[in-house]
Amino acid sequence: MHKKLRLRNRADFNRIYRFGKSFANRQLVVYWSNKPDIERFRLGVSASKKIGNAVVRNRMRRLLKEIVRLHEAEIRDHVDLILIVRSGAVGMEYKELEKSVLHVLRKASLLRASGR
Repeated sequence: MHKKLRLRNRADFNRIYRFGKSFANRQLVVYWSNKPDIERFRLGVSASKKIGNAVVRNRMRRLLKEIVRLHEAEIRDHVDLILIVRSGAVGMEYKELEKSVLHVLRKASLLRASGR
């Protein structure tokens, strides 16, 4: 994932949590906020200590970033996203997790129209 597609600033996270919208399923929560002055989208991933130790949290972060990287052409531009991992996602296979990510993004209307 490119550096310019990362969301790392604490103030940005707080802005999205406070003023953004959210949608969730059993495995993930997505918060998003429109940001017209950015070129593409930016992604932040959050995994709390509730889901496991550092190895588990980092693995989940890496998997989610890779899924988003592979589907970045499908994600709307000019939006900041935060994906929050829930404990239901920890034992999932890659393909199941990928379906869950796409499901939560689709329900939040963050994927482009298929004709594009």
